[in-house]
Amino acid sequence: MRRKDREVTGSERVHEIISACHCCRLGFHDGGEVYIVPLNFGYVEKDGRGTFYFHGAKEGRKIDLIAKTHSAGFELDTNYKLNEGKTACQFSARFLSVIGTGHVKFVEDRAEKEAALQAIMLHNTGKDHWDFTDAMLDAVCVFKLEVEEISCKEHL
Repeated sequence: MRRKDREVTGSERVHEIISACHCCRLGFHDGGEVYIVPLNFGYVEKDGRGTFYFHGAKEGRKIDLIAKTHSAGFELDTNYKLNEGKTACQFSARFLSVIGTGHVKFVEDRAEKEAALQAIMLHNTGKDHWDFTDAMLDAVCVFKLEVEEISCKEHL
């Protein structure tokens, strides 16, 4: 990271920032193109390792790229505010951001699939202990990104 004065290194603070974000953008390399998709997510940290969980349709470009590449970059941001100045070069912005890369896998195990959906619902609603029927679990594709590299920046 070029601006070390803005780097956030404490895992607790990084987790707080992730918790404040509402959208995680995954970026995939697709031949000569980059494909970026915004997603709802849940985040779980266990034994110092972070995992993002996502859900969606069982088919489409994103699913094809996961099956093909099994890797993605990710980006989250929150708290954007323009800091005004008198001249163009005096303007800046405040923000919190998290970026990184990881290994993407489909979640096939039913217990992990349900736990992933619980994490997604908790993150998005603040509530847990949701009921998922077998039909619900069968209808959705769940996948996870296991974080390999992560960096976090805070500019206030």
